[in-house]
Amino acid sequence: MAESGPMIDQPTAPEPKFRIRAAHTPTTITVYQAYRPEIGVPAAREGRFPAAWSRSRMTWIKPSFLWMMYRCGWGTKEGQESVLAVEVSRAGFEWALRNACLSHHVPGLHGTPAEFRRALREAPARVQWDPERNLRLDPLPHRSLQLGLTGEAAARYADEWITGIRDVTPLARQIHEAVRAGRTEEAAALLPEEPPYPVPEGLLTHLGA
Repeated sequence: MAESGPMIDQPTAPEPKFRIRAAHTPTTITVYQAYRPEIGVPAAREGRFPAAWSRSRMTWIKPSFLWMMYRCGWGTKEGQESVLAVEVSRAGFEWALRNACLSHHVPGLHGTPAEFRRALREAPARVQWDPERNLRLDPLPHRSLQLGLTGEAAARYADEWITGIRDVTPLARQIHEAVRAGRTEEAAALLPEEPPYPVPEGLLTHLGA
């Protein structure tokens, strides 16, 4: 029988439905992305994305390691074999949140559907709140932030906000192997610590949180 441990089942302490949980320092926050090795390997080596990285596409960053594992299948999905931990400035991250629009229409926040479509079209960033995941990658009741960057936000992310990029593919594989073997306490101990991120007052109000 598999062991029980942290992040396997719903946490005992109630979590707010919407909260950013992330590894962070006083000046930076760590987010995760997964790419094909042709992008991920040079990005980790050079500390910046290579020329092949597309600036014209929306790029999604995830503060939750386990949500990234859900999205990339522990780095096994085609085109997502290279898992990166990207350290970005908190000032840049918060600029993106301040200028973001929710990806779906909420009447109390956006007014008419036409007004929402205009706001979404003009925003350099967009936010989705998706169910957080446990070690089995099952959904939890509380939500995890996904932040999409495009246009000015994507350019500033690549050129200004990134302070470091690490390849965490080996860590993803190590945790996945422990989960598959039923060594869930070992797997949980390897997870990056993601305490609540200290969001400035009012920063997420327009994002439904």
